[in-house]
Amino acid sequence: MAVKLNENKEIVKKIKEGLKAKDGYCPCRIEKTPENKCICKEFREQINDPEFEGYCHCMLYYKSKD
Repeated sequence: MAVKLNENKEIVKKIKEGLKAKDGYCPCRIEKTPENKCICKEFREQINDPEFEGYCHCMLYYKSKD
């Protein structure tokens, strides 16, 4: 299993700018809750799922099975 940044540098740049503007909370979510602090609860749970492979909600991170 590996978690890495999206290879698309433009997406990474925009999401990181959004994270900075929202004090580390997912820019794709409206609420500033602990569950939405990057790395969000949804993606942490997906990381722990051995069958999950794919991007987090905002597409900043990608989890592969290898």
